[in-house]
Amino acid sequence: MSDSYEDCRAAAQEITQRLAGRIPRTAVVLGSGLGLLTEQAESPVRIPYDEIPNFPRPTVASHKGEMVCGSLAGQPVLLLSGRFHHYEGFAFSQVVFPVRVLHLLGVKNLILTNAAGGVNHAFSVGDLMMITDQINLMACSPLAGAEDLRFGPRFFDMCDAYTHSLFPLVRSAAEEAGVVLREGTYFYMPGPQFETPAEIRAIRLLGGDAVGMSTVAEAMAAHQCGMKLIGLSFISNPAAGMTGQAVSDDEVVANSRQFAGGFAALVKNILCRLESPDVLP
Repeated sequence: MSDSYEDCRAAAQEITQRLAGRIPRTAVVLGSGLGLLTEQAESPVRIPYDEIPNFPRPTVASHKGEMVCGSLAGQPVLLLSGRFHHYEGFAFSQVVFPVRVLHLLGVKNLILTNAAGGVNHAFSVGDLMMITDQINLMACSPLAGAEDLRFGPRFFDMCDAYTHSLFPLVRSAAEEAGVVLREGTYFYMPGPQFETPAEIRAIRLLGGDAVGMSTVAEAMAAHQCGMKLIGLSFISNPAAGMTGQAVSDDEVVANSRQFAGGFAALVKNILCRLESPDVLP
């Protein structure tokens, strides 16, 4: 699988042609069990990943593998139903391939979503957490390798990776939607196995509030490209060892679908606010 600038450009050109050049400013990457949001898109144009040159194909059952261009709450949006994980065998440069394609399409705002295990004892299943920061101790970066300034500088600051100026917007959107919004740090673990109870205790001591197997690489690539970034974690289950019950993927997907209404309402409210004159550059 190729993942060079030229491969990203070929994918972007195909998408631009399929959408007749009408590219929304905002894109949403949908996590495990959250792809049902694409069914609410108005006037959708659906592009299967296997029809986009050089695009990887997800191997996780709950990730459909299609890009949907339409509108939600009257706001234009690109929805990516299906993402790619390192545990599937993808190189990190392939994991962030869609993000770099979105950059070449001219997307300015990116909303990364995921289903995550709750590490913070105050969190409950069904809560939504706005990601304020992330921890990646796996010594992996999608930005390693040959420098290509067309995606942004090699060395850059990560203090504002999740765009702080958008935090009040997300809080306001959650209040209007009537959903519980937590805030915290997302901790990356590579998977595919779930964490051990000892690992969860360590993650909590290190400052993690939720844990998952995605998002951090995409966030790095998006920030390098200069996108405004919002991260949302759906707390799909208590993390390992917190309840005495085994964690399963079936539980993650089932709970994500059960609480999909609140998630959809929050995303729609965020989209409306992102398109307001006060936020537009």
